Amino acid sequence: MLYKKQTMKSVDRAFEDVQAALKAGGFGMLHYYDFRKTLADKGFDLPNECLVLEVCNPRQAAEVLAIDMSLNMALPCRLSIFEEHGKTYLGMVPPTAQLSLISKDARIAEAAREVELALKQIIDAAA
Repeated sequence: MLYKKQTMKSVDRAFEDVQAALKAGGFGMLHYYDFRKTLADKGFDLPNECLVLEVCNPRQAAEVLAIDMSLNMALPCRLSIFEEHGKTYLGMVPPTAQLSLISKDARIAEAAREVELALKQIIDAAA
């Protein structure tokens, strides 16, 4: 199940607030994609704004990769800020759901729970 929160903020304001909350929570933003702009550059119209952020907690990423290097294919985590039906949302695919499809290792499950809790707090703070 997706984790999604509505905000009264604009996409741009939510983006600024997510960046601040990430930093405060020990995460960094590696990159972000502006899907609306990317699709427009390719000749396709996306009527709603949609930003996808690749985020990482370096300590936890290092711990997970030390256990199972193949999990690099599921990293980094992604957060989204998007418009839908005139409203702005922040959300993510929960790491527990994503990593449980790939690994049954209890250490990975615990790391996923920690990251998920932190990212929920970041989304809630920014919303």
